[in-house]
Amino acid sequence: MLAELLLKCNRSRIGCMRQDQRSTCPISTALEVVGDRWTLLVIRDLMFAGKRHFRQFLQSEEAISSNVLADRLNLLVENGLVRREDDSSHAQKAIYSLTEKGLALLPVLIAMSAWTQKYHPETRRPEAVDLVGHSPRSLERLRAQLREEHGT
Repeated sequence: MLAELLLKCNRSRIGCMRQDQRSTCPISTALEVVGDRWTLLVIRDLMFAGKRHFRQFLQSEEAISSNVLADRLNLLVENGLVRREDDSSHAQKAIYSLTEKGLALLPVLIAMSAWTQKYHPETRRPEAVDLVGHSPRSLERLRAQLREEHGT
C-alpha cells in the first residue's frame, strides 16, 4: 500500500517536472495536442463521416472505448479544436463540431492519407484515394462545405 502511494507520488512529480521543461519544437507541441491515435480519428470522423454525437463515434470500426472517447473529446474541446453544444432535441446529448482550428487540420489528414497510401497500398479506400487526388480548388470547396456543416 505504501509502495503504491510512493509510486503514485513520484509519477505525479515526474509529470510536473516534464511540464516545466516543455519543448518549444512545433512538432512536439502538435503531438501533445493531436499525437495519439484516437484524437486524429475523432477529427477524421467529424470531417469525413459526419459524426457529431458521442454514440456515433463509438460505432467507428476502430472500436474506441467510451472512456477514451470522452477523454479525447474533452481534450479537443479544451484545446479549441472542437466545440461542444447541448443538443436541443435531447437533454443528455451533446453535438460536437469542428472549430476553425480543427478544420485547419484538413491538409494534415490529407497528407497523412497520401503518405499511407503510397507506402501501405493495402490501405487504399476509394474515398481516401479521391480525397488525396483533389485539386486545390476542390479542397477549398470541401473546406467551405465543412465550415458550413460545422457552423464556423
